[in-house]
Amino acid sequence: MEPDLFTAAAEDRQEKDPSTSPLAVRMRPRTLDEVVGQQHLLKPGSPLRRLVGDGAGGPAGASSVILWGPPGIGKTTLAYVVSQATQKRFVELSAITAGVKEVRAVIEGAKRAAGGYGKDTVLFLDEIHRFSKAQQDSLLPAVENRWVTLIAATTENPYFSIISPLLSRSLLLTLEPLTDEDLSALMRRALTEERGLGGAVTLPADAEAHLLRIAGGDARRALTALEAGAGAAIAKGEEEITLQTVEEAVDRAAVRYDRDGDQHYDVASALIKSIRGSDVDAALHYLARMIDAGEDPRFIARRLMISASEDIGLADPTALPIAVAAAQAVAMIGFPEAALTLSHATIALALAPKSNTATTAIGAALADVRAGLAGSVPAHLRDGHYKGAAKLGHAVGYVYPHDVPGGIAAQQYAPDEVHGKRYYEPTRYGAEARYADVVEKVRERLRGGS
Repeated sequence: MEPDLFTAAAEDRQEKDPSTSPLAVRMRPRTLDEVVGQQHLLKPGSPLRRLVGDGAGGPAGASSVILWGPPGIGKTTLAYVVSQATQKRFVELSAITAGVKEVRAVIEGAKRAAGGYGKDTVLFLDEIHRFSKAQQDSLLPAVENRWVTLIAATTENPYFSIISPLLSRSLLLTLEPLTDEDLSALMRRALTEERGLGGAVTLPADAEAHLLRIAGGDARRALTALEAGAGAAIAKGEEEITLQTVEEAVDRAAVRYDRDGDQHYDVASALIKSIRGSDVDAALHYLARMIDAGEDPRFIARRLMISASEDIGLADPTALPIAVAAAQAVAMIGFPEAALTLSHATIALALAPKSNTATTAIGAALADVRAGLAGSVPAHLRDGHYKGAAKLGHAVGYVYPHDVPGGIAAQQYAPDEVHGKRYYEPTRYGAEARYADVVEKVRERLRGGS
């Protein structure tokens, strides 16, 4: 496989006339020093620096690199920078559309390019977690023989989604989400640098804030929206990209929501209180406001998990598993698809029967503990698995519940100070009605009744 002449021609044309490329492409970092964010990976002497031969220690010994992090934070960009810094060919495949056939074609092409042109190849494989074990196995010979430098990107935990032989031969780099400060720095650079907008327009604070909300931590999205706003401003003969111009250019209204101020907490509070009140439509409204404002989806998922125990509890025991599954899914997929998962969980929680007994029960128990009602553990419940325990009376007289008909032994479990206290008072809502019937029977059996 000879170098792609069409790609080379396109790149040459873009170098001669950068205006033919989108702003996000023009602002693509050319060196590691131009990368925004990921400072934990870019400090002097870091594995990534050594990989490109930058600094003491020379190139890193790993024959492949795995980039792990949420979508839109620059995994492709880092792969491109590595290829540029090491002066290697850059070939990109997506595990969504490519298979073993395409991977083998790239590997064969890399061998020919190395032999015929003296050019090594960087193979960037996006979403490698979508490859099956057999498909990932097909990469091993190329990695082991260094026919390619494999840079694989994944949004899922690589210890679960990537085969061990490939993982052991790779340098694993964990990428962190881009902050608003990172994106602000990138947009300021795009506004002033010649390869960007060259100072043609300025960006006031309110318009920048809206662009950050639109971006949602995604650098490409931020630059695309900035370019749209700049084009609209220039077309109108304006030297400033106003908030109105940005809204018109990206066809979205600015949302009154400040992630660092009162609005952040007010909207989050309103979401939870709407779920608690079973108003599914209001809950979806506040969820939409948080999503549109660029709220971290993991923050929303955490609030839903808390709500599942705080406001629903045993009235619907499936609520917490749904919320936890949503949080796990959100961490794997990120926006925009995570909006569907958050909607799924919000609807389920809003329409679930409600009970706050998990909240009141632990609250009452904590209040007694903090008031000094801790007491000694009854002797028959203490650990008896050591020499001399019996002499101390530990575990003596303990009745093993599994040996008793019905599985409930009439014995004291709580310390004397709180013996007989009732912390859990179940409701008759939803599935908790069953617990209300059971708990009274259990308490009676514990007291020695039939």
